[in-house]
Amino acid sequence: MFTLIGDLVGSRKIPDRAGAQRTIGEVLERVNHVIDMAQMLEPTVGDEIQGGFFSIADATLATLLIRLELAPDIEMRFGLGCGDVTVHDGDRSPLLQDGPGWWTARDAIDRLKGKRGTLYAGPASADLPDPDLVNAFLLARDGLVATLNDRQLRMLLLALQGKTQKEIAEVEEITESAVSQAFARGVRAAHDAQVTFGKAG
Repeated sequence: MFTLIGDLVGSRKIPDRAGAQRTIGEVLERVNHVIDMAQMLEPTVGDEIQGGFFSIADATLATLLIRLELAPDIEMRFGLGCGDVTVHDGDRSPLLQDGPGWWTARDAIDRLKGKRGTLYAGPASADLPDPDLVNAFLLARDGLVATLNDRQLRMLLLALQGKTQKEIAEVEEITESAVSQAFARGVRAAHDAQVTFGKAG
């Protein structure tokens, strides 16, 4: 299973932490409904979230959807891993579990301490995605997304949800030409990069 651990950035500086936690829970529910999950995304302890996926493509898509849904007020960093997972108590929420899948995701999130973005910690194996290649994609994707303004981030989210440029223009109450210009300035590249990675992964 491909695993994800998300960590709230600057949690101690958020004025309304309870409100932020509610927002995160609502976002996770929405993402759970658009991706075929191996294990549902859920909040855990210590301002963290976790979830499991059938592919690295779905895991990376989830990190982007969560990031876009939370922007601009709440930010998370994400550690991705892969391996076997043992659930010790399936009735508990969050699940009581461990195993290499979670150890690698924890390693990734620990290596991101003090930094933003997304990191995949592997493991390296001929049967699994190459961590260096996955991280090259994630560095480029996250760097590009960081250059987008709030409206462009909303457009990217809508595009990933399958909206056409015409439909995005209607939602944003702007012209199709303005949407086209925004797509040319990074929205299309970020969208196409994620979609292309999804097809390859």
